[in-house]
Amino acid sequence: MRTANLSVEEKPMRTTSTLACTLAAALAGAACTGATTTGDDQGGDDDPIPTDEWDRRLGEREYDYSAALRIAALRLTGNLPTLAEVKAVADAGSLAAQKAVYESFVASYLDAPAFANQMVAFWRDTFKMGRSAMLDTAPVFAAQLTVENRALGELFTAATGTCPTFDAQAGTFTAADCQNGVTTHAGILTNPGVQAHFYSNMAFRRVRWVQEAFACTAFPAELTEVPIDLGTAQAYTAPWPFESISGLTNGGTVDFHDTSAVVCANCHATMNHLAPLFAYFDEDGQLQTTIQVQTPNEGAPDAKLTDWLPAGEATAWRYGVPVADLPALGAAMAADAKVAECAVARFWNFALGKGDIVDTLSIVPSEVIATQVAAFQSGGQTLRDAVFAVFTADDFVKF
Repeated sequence: MRTANLSVEEKPMRTTSTLACTLAAALAGAACTGATTTGDDQGGDDDPIPTDEWDRRLGEREYDYSAALRIAALRLTGNLPTLAEVKAVADAGSLAAQKAVYESFVASYLDAPAFANQMVAFWRDTFKMGRSAMLDTAPVFAAQLTVENRALGELFTAATGTCPTFDAQAGTFTAADCQNGVTTHAGILTNPGVQAHFYSNMAFRRVRWVQEAFACTAFPAELTEVPIDLGTAQAYTAPWPFESISGLTNGGTVDFHDTSAVVCANCHATMNHLAPLFAYFDEDGQLQTTIQVQTPNEGAPDAKLTDWLPAGEATAWRYGVPVADLPALGAAMAADAKVAECAVARFWNFALGKGDIVDTLSIVPSEVIATQVAAFQSGGQTLRDAVFAVFTADDFVKF
């Protein structure tokens, strides 16, 4: 096992961390105790500073550019490195020379047609869609942005060329506009394949996809610092006012204020402020002038705006971040630091062979990728540069 690349679910929790206590309690039911000590240390004045076994093991890693090259070639091209490439790294001499040769090969992989194919496959997996002409347009667009080293924000804000086609043999993209009745496109947020693939009651599958794919967490998306006691088994933990979403008492036909089993509003406070933005796309992904999704009530009647939000309540990306339409949502997502970190984290798990961040809880702690995220932000959020930064990171080339 590569200890350099342990994600949260594999690495034993450090008991000195508040986050570790929270995760350990949630995932394993274990109580948080004091700092880990070694041997028979009882905390005397002359005792050594407590050490963490995993910090020690991480510190024992050594650079191995030959091993890193094999993994990088497989991930970025789908093939093992050539014998000439292997020998070039092995015979380079000093570590500095090996690093330079290794990084030159990573850069060459990113220029190869095979990389385009790998990125199409990566984004298909990330988006959980593809393999048909319409369903491929969103992952192919994301792959095109990556291969062409364009900014992450274009994924949510591009107004043209958002339904490209892909020539797998040549590894090339041909720009094309989506044709689904949208006047002003917002990247993949208005993509017909996305809207058709995630069609559901009240557009909640579409909202869930946006949250999980680009914020890297399941709902609830937002938590308040001071939960509100409702006199029920659970507290209300969203930052939104409880009455900011609809229930049976303020105009809705679905009781999102229900607290009999769980506090529905903990998730729906954010979900309900997003879902109306996606509600006008029909089951074929075409934009219509009326709401095209239904409620789960008897007879599946068409939803009304007041089924999500009471009259006068505005749609929003997050509490305090109102968005009136999908282009505004795209702009808000492009400016969200959590969305940028999520993109880097997904590239990180791709490089290290980890599972999906949400589906398998292969969480990447923020401190692990802090350097790469900072470079991503300062460098204009260019996607191919982010891939290069991950595959040349110390944690990738040390074993």
